[in-house]
Amino acid sequence: PSLPPGPLGGGGGGMYGSGNEPPHEPPPPPLPSGPGDGYSRRMPDRLPPQQQQGGQYNYPQQNQHQHQQQAQYSGGRSSDPPLPAMQYQRQQHPQQQQQPGQYGMPGADTSMPPNDASGATATATATTAATAATATKPDLSQFDKDMIFKGLKRMYKKKILPLEVSSKYAHFHSSPLQPSDFEAKPMVLLLGQYSVGKTSFIRYLLGRDFPGIRIGPEPTTDRFVAIMHSGSSKHEKIVPGAALCSQADRPFRGLSPFGNNFLSRFEGVEMDSPILKNITLVDTPGILSGQKQMIGRNYDYEAVMKWFAERADLIIIMFDAHKLDISDELKRVIELMKPHADKVRVVLNKADCVSTQQLMRVYGALMWSLGKVMKTPEVCRVYMGSFWGAPLQNTEQARLLTQEKMDLFSDVAKLPENAVFRRINELVKRARSVKVHAHIVHYLRKQMPYKPWGKKEKQRKLIDNLEREFVMCARRYDLPRGDFPEVRPFQQALSEIRDLTEIPKLDKKMVHEMDKVFSVEIPALLHQASDIDKS
Repeated sequence: PSLPPGPLGGGGGGMYGSGNEPPHEPPPPPLPSGPGDGYSRRMPDRLPPQQQQGGQYNYPQQNQHQHQQQAQYSGGRSSDPPLPAMQYQRQQHPQQQQQPGQYGMPGADTSMPPNDASGATATATATTAATAATATKPDLSQFDKDMIFKGLKRMYKKKILPLEVSSKYAHFHSSPLQPSDFEAKPMVLLLGQYSVGKTSFIRYLLGRDFPGIRIGPEPTTDRFVAIMHSGSSKHEKIVPGAALCSQADRPFRGLSPFGNNFLSRFEGVEMDSPILKNITLVDTPGILSGQKQMIGRNYDYEAVMKWFAERADLIIIMFDAHKLDISDELKRVIELMKPHADKVRVVLNKADCVSTQQLMRVYGALMWSLGKVMKTPEVCRVYMGSFWGAPLQNTEQARLLTQEKMDLFSDVAKLPENAVFRRINELVKRARSVKVHAHIVHYLRKQMPYKPWGKKEKQRKLIDNLEREFVMCARRYDLPRGDFPEVRPFQQALSEIRDLTEIPKLDKKMVHEMDKVFSVEIPALLHQASDIDKS
């Protein structure tokens, strides 16, 4: 049979054709009206090459009709879609299409913006990212979100919370969830050593200073600061920690059990900013090294970080290109983030202060240090950039730093649209943890003697051999071993209980209701959220 028009045929002037001969057979007929089969056996696998005239692609009329029908059958995605002239010229000459102010996010040009001290570029970048993220995926309406959040709150209150209270889950893990935890905006938690640029990163996102900001080379941020949206630029204020934890519409009521020592080191900032309409930013004190980290903190810093990590939607661990050492306290904090590894992002800040050769070595040293702490076979993602208002000191890797910044801001911009699924995912994880905890306490309680003498010795023996007891409990009740907690924190919590027999017996009705959460109610909510997302 004759070759179709193309690089090997007579119609395209290819290697074996002169380009002047007419095709030996008529063009293939148009595709049938319905989807499915019906493609001509003589149709080539790809469309014939386009004839470029004046920088534009001019398809023959027959091939345009075939391409439109093929795109219709494939859901709008063609194997070789036509390229408009403007887009083709942008690919050939990207430097001619640069527009200042549209930097770093999907849907915007990736040229370097003019860095200024005000940080207005970052605000425009985050706004562009949010617009691009919402344009690619339809937003859930407010009514649909409220309906799903109400279902989550009702499920937690009736099915999960009773089992938490009876098994003393709060003593071993975290305090019960509040209704505001389900409806809260996505939270971004920033942590790292002092003077790595955490507060400067927040100012870069906001585009300006916020009330109470303090930036310097010395350890300046000595408290937890939650930056929230106020709705009016005239009512910017600082809210003390005790007053902030008393507000029912804020997701910080669970911090009250940490006491006044912590609440005096916690405050909230209410201000007007476009990015705060969708997320809440939390700045943390810089992690010190040496003996300084052991003194001066009159509250449980690691427990507070664990509380924030459980409720945060994104955790950003920042490093300085000149400070790659990981202190003991930072190591323990990173280890606390292991159950939330899907939310952790590592940022190498001030990457423009070193040359390209030094940046390569700094990146390798950071990955080596993180590998010793995280101890996971997967390599964590490290974003490199310079997140402040000053221009780049070293422009050798300007394009790389721009792309890295664009990827990080894209993750931040996707948080609002994934808020519903994030809440469902967190509730599933908590429900599985509560179920395993209830069975652990029930199993240990059954090992205690009925007689009053010998209880302390038996309980001490169970605590010392807790890892073996975990294995026996998992076998007896057919529980996944991956849902069990860490042994050492659980041992410490058990040692604070005087008598395990004082814990109420496990109610099998509660366990049955918990099983319904996994088998019926959670899948129904997931299906409902999926249907809403498709619509």
